[in-house]
Amino acid sequence: MDASFGGFGTWGSRRPVTALMAAAALSLAGAMQPAAAADAVKVGFISTLSGPSASLGVDIRDAFMLAVKMNGGKLGGLPAEVLIGDDQFKPDVGKQLFEKNIKRDKVDFLTGVVFSNVLMAGVPEAFRSETIYISPNAAPSPLAGKSCNPYFFAAAWPNDAYHEAAGQYATSKGIKNVYLVAPNYQAGKDSLAGFKRMYKGTVVNEVYTNLGQLDYAAEIAAIRAAKPEVLYAFLPGGMGINFIKQFVGAGLSKDTQLLTPGFGSDQDVIRPVGDAMAGIFDTAHWAMDLNNEANRKFVAAFEKEYSRLPSVFAAQGYDTALMIDAAVRDVKGRLDDKKALRQALMKANFKSVRGDLKFNTNQFPIQNYYLRGITKDASGRLINKTLGEPILKMHGDAYVQDCNMK
Repeated sequence: MDASFGGFGTWGSRRPVTALMAAAALSLAGAMQPAAAADAVKVGFISTLSGPSASLGVDIRDAFMLAVKMNGGKLGGLPAEVLIGDDQFKPDVGKQLFEKNIKRDKVDFLTGVVFSNVLMAGVPEAFRSETIYISPNAAPSPLAGKSCNPYFFAAAWPNDAYHEAAGQYATSKGIKNVYLVAPNYQAGKDSLAGFKRMYKGTVVNEVYTNLGQLDYAAEIAAIRAAKPEVLYAFLPGGMGINFIKQFVGAGLSKDTQLLTPGFGSDQDVIRPVGDAMAGIFDTAHWAMDLNNEANRKFVAAFEKEYSRLPSVFAAQGYDTALMIDAAVRDVKGRLDDKKALRQALMKANFKSVRGDLKFNTNQFPIQNYYLRGITKDASGRLINKTLGEPILKMHGDAYVQDCNMK
């Protein structure tokens, strides 16, 4: 006889309802359990570590690894494994390294990229896999606005911000005309857009050079003919080193004041260029002489470890490691709980070397920006020193209103 029971079919072909209910209860209980704590944290570090612009990636890497070393080889109390890859300043290589770190290495975090073109090639892989990428440098404007993503945090500064500070400074000083130079890629376009957003004078010319260009004879001839009051040049890494050498060598610094973003005239540029850097002004969110305990500790430790002074890139790499350290600790090592991990990162629960820091709703920083001048310290070394109060105080970015991230 076919004895059915409560719509669950026959005894012979279906499990009793009590068994089904027990299984469902066990399943629900499992789903309600918090994510288990990991026994280690794995970070994929991808950066430009070879070629003319390698000094930028090297400074980020060295400072990141210094923070890990100072934490006893741990991040958030967990043993840390950092997988380092060289993107060679090539977007396709960067994309391959993103894929390797995500699919084969199963990293918990990604970080390290210097240049926006490399980042934009690789970061979609992180978004698809829901792997958190924390940027120690590149922070292109699309990711601050309409293309913002819950798995992207900018630990440095929005692409436009240094340049907005420079534009604000030029306006406050009554500079009547400025000549603009930047490389032709996303960060270059963002940079000059940022400068013009704050500058109220006349832009004599706006020139975009080839990315990676090292010979600026044609550009320098055009600048000489234009005779601007100020030249604002965003040319990071080897581009900036060559440009400044050629600009000063051509005698243009006698008549035209050179103004740059902080990373365009920081220690990585001062070291190879030398005395020609004296008297250049720049804008940045960090300087070696910022008077806070975390910064003093970092500068002393970096110089002791590497026998050189840190750059703004190094400061960003160090803060990125501290940011990961704080978030992993706050979630008690539950790295699979991405929602909790994002919330922990948003708190910025660490002592930043830049001082005050908080994150906007698009996960880009709100912070101070300073004017710096290159001069010699008591030991006769050329360094950037902060000049007065911040140009922009607790400044965010111009794109946050376009970000609809939940």
